[in-house]
Amino acid sequence: MTIMTQQGGSTQTATPWARTARRGVAAIALLGVAACSNTATRRAPVAAPPVAAPVVAAPVPEVGPAQHRVALLVPTTGGNAAVGQSIANAANMALLDSNVRDIKLTVYNTAGGASVAASRALADGNRIFLGPLLAPDVRAVQAAVAAAGVPILSFSNDATLAGGNTYVMGFQPQQSVARVVGFARSRGVSNFAALIPAGDYGQRVSSAFVRAVQNDGGKVTSLETYPRDPKRLAAAARRVTNYEARVAKVAQGGVVRADGTVAPVEQRLGPVSFQALLIGDSGTVAPRFLPALQQFGASGVRLLGTELWNSEPSLSRVAGMHGSWFATVPDNRFQQLATRYRAKFGGAPSRLASMGYDAVLLVHSMGDRWKIGEPFPRALLNDDDGFTGIDGIFRFRGGVAERGLEVQQVGPGGFSTVSPAPRAFRNAQVSAIN
Repeated sequence: MTIMTQQGGSTQTATPWARTARRGVAAIALLGVAACSNTATRRAPVAAPPVAAPVVAAPVPEVGPAQHRVALLVPTTGGNAAVGQSIANAANMALLDSNVRDIKLTVYNTAGGASVAASRALADGNRIFLGPLLAPDVRAVQAAVAAAGVPILSFSNDATLAGGNTYVMGFQPQQSVARVVGFARSRGVSNFAALIPAGDYGQRVSSAFVRAVQNDGGKVTSLETYPRDPKRLAAAARRVTNYEARVAKVAQGGVVRADGTVAPVEQRLGPVSFQALLIGDSGTVAPRFLPALQQFGASGVRLLGTELWNSEPSLSRVAGMHGSWFATVPDNRFQQLATRYRAKFGGAPSRLASMGYDAVLLVHSMGDRWKIGEPFPRALLNDDDGFTGIDGIFRFRGGVAERGLEVQQVGPGGFSTVSPAPRAFRNAQVSAIN
């Protein structure tokens, strides 16, 4: 096993610090990691931001007479360095944990141009690319290696990039929305509403929401789109609660109290038309709707979120968010990875670091099916049984990672699992498993 990093043309080799080995399609090499529990698990929030820790670099002798060459394309400098270096460090940890001897992993910095990094990686003889992270970088890499037929395991969440030699590992909001809507239906929710941000992500969430509610036999009673402008959030909440129509309905006449005063209109409003409200935005934005939702009579509805909420542990400190549900990849193994990462690098990893770890496990799982010197066996990526990693089970459908998701509930002590993720694919869509 050899780990290389390239910065400005220089190359360094990394040294192992832990050694265990385990092979197989569903292998988890992480030391001390227990399987996900089938019961709700209370976990403490991890509030520290990702730290741009340097990729490990200490020289050791080359191991083995021949190795597979694997390129990791991530930004290790610039504005996205913290995320890119977290992914690189986690990928290195996967190699070291697994005691892999037949893979030479080289990190190529995409901050200076993804096309340049891809061309260098191709010239170095790499047979599979892990990354890049950003959608524009993926397109640049696709163009640079189109003729070579090298598989690309991208960390982007843009499903439109998938196809040909490109596979998308990023977390898909469509799957998260379908999973949490399905769970809500199983708990008796029939009428749904949504607040959706403008933009590409919002469009994907909106389409997935309407489709999921209809497929599960529910009803969408209101859906509003808003620009990401703090001043516009209250207006969106007013519209989604149909406040004007509800006020008009009771505006005529009044309710006289015992003391002779007339009750304000707000106290005579009928309930909103929905039992659950999806806020298809980050965990930072979602709580900003709470004052307006309370003002317009929707404070008692169940709030639903997307996979974005998993990276915002501060939600547990907002009382109005307690009881909310969102679907995400299983979190137990990542918490254990994060603990070891902090001990090694002195800071918290990005939540996306797990994809670097899992991508290396996937390559390692090919075992003897990938012969040294031969092209990567791309057909094996379409295995129906899929793979298992830090983020649970996943398999590629149309080049996009279909994942087994759990449903978490926001509470005062953190996030707890109220519906565990499946442990294996059983010829059913993950989003339909409750």
